[in-house]
Amino acid sequence: MAKKSITKRWAVNNLGVIVLALLVIEMAIIYALQSYYYNSAKQYLFSKLNAVTSVLSIHSQDSAANFSAEMRNMLETFNEKDKIELMAINSKGRVVLTSSGFSPDADAPMPDYEEAMANGEGSYIGKLGSGEKVLAVSVPITSINGEYTSVRMVTSLTDIDNTIKTYIIVITIVCLVILLIIITTGLFFAGSIVKPIQQISGIASKFAMGDFSVRIDNNSNDEIGDLCTAINHMADELSTAEAMKNEFISSVSHELRTPLTAIKGWAETLMVDGGENPDTMKKGVGVIVNETERLSQMVEELLDFSRMQNGHFTLRSEAMDILAELGDAVLIYSDKAKREQIEIIYDEPEMLPFVFGDKNRIRQVFINIIDNAVKYSSAGDTVTVKASEDGGSVVIAVSDTGCGIKKSDLSKVKTKFYKANHTRRGSGIGLAVADEIISMHGGTMDITSAGEGKGTTVTIKLPAIQT
Repeated sequence: MAKKSITKRWAVNNLGVIVLALLVIEMAIIYALQSYYYNSAKQYLFSKLNAVTSVLSIHSQDSAANFSAEMRNMLETFNEKDKIELMAINSKGRVVLTSSGFSPDADAPMPDYEEAMANGEGSYIGKLGSGEKVLAVSVPITSINGEYTSVRMVTSLTDIDNTIKTYIIVITIVCLVILLIIITTGLFFAGSIVKPIQQISGIASKFAMGDFSVRIDNNSNDEIGDLCTAINHMADELSTAEAMKNEFISSVSHELRTPLTAIKGWAETLMVDGGENPDTMKKGVGVIVNETERLSQMVEELLDFSRMQNGHFTLRSEAMDILAELGDAVLIYSDKAKREQIEIIYDEPEMLPFVFGDKNRIRQVFINIIDNAVKYSSAGDTVTVKASEDGGSVVIAVSDTGCGIKKSDLSKVKTKFYKANHTRRGSGIGLAVADEIISMHGGTMDITSAGEGKGTTVTIKLPAIQT
């Protein structure tokens, strides 16, 4: 299917309608002007004829006067004979007297005379044998004198037609100027839409090819400008997401390579002399188990993230004791924290309301949060875990005195693939998965930090079961 440009569609549709409307308006104005001038001329001739018939009526009442002589004298002395020809028509329907002294052809049509004899007055617009356009009007005078049946006036319409032509030229010029203005402004307006769209189309093609470095020049303060701003913002987000994705792939590759290298190295060591040295065997197996657990946790995070993206992430919810899951998570990291000289303080209340949720997923969140607290802390730091009830919600707060988070990174740490600190291990999706799990339970997860080196606090709120 052939492509139709916006400019061509505007020219065919809108401009076509505008041209048609201007033609209709021009024709209506021309018709109105012609009608006005012709009717004005007609009324003027009838008024002059009425004056003539009034004078003739007076002469007919004077018995001493010769009516024919008076009629001849009136025609000869008619003061507007240079513009209007006055005629007298006898009882046989022939023009016998004229103000110019020249009689028209005997076979010349006089529809106005015939109409006047039938209806009391008549008018006719037509052309003479010479081609000149004239206006003729007639009124009957049979009641005044039996010798004459009608008086008639004929005038040329050349001057009126010339005046009308002048108006037509002026109106046509005005319409052409209006049309030119409409075309100029229309093309400018269409161009203001088409050019940004063409630019957007070209840049969108580059986006499709993976080039997010280009941006749309935005000089409009309208809907097109809003669209350009939105697309530029989308490019920023896509560029950021692409960068985070690449960084994620690099980070995950590094995270996978480290435990795999350790496992391979210790496996080779055990193959050589592990059986002869029980301490080496024990240490090697311990490293392999720990690194395998680390790999398993990373793979599980990736699987969870994939399920969330595909909409296949599900919960198996039931009434659960949240303190039991929190206690297990703290216990898992107690030994690790001691080895790294980090103190874990667990402020455990005697009792908390039950929560309706998936205990395995909730434990996964607690493990992730406490793991991050330990991971981003150093020797001598403290991790504090508190649990409490607040207004029908169970609140879990995990605070550390570790490296903290920059204020510029706080709003992004829950974004997938984002890592605020690249010096510590991790895939960058753990917090995104944890936040999604808490949201699916109807809760919230907030992360606060006073800044770098001032620690971080993660606060989880989950709705409690009301009893």
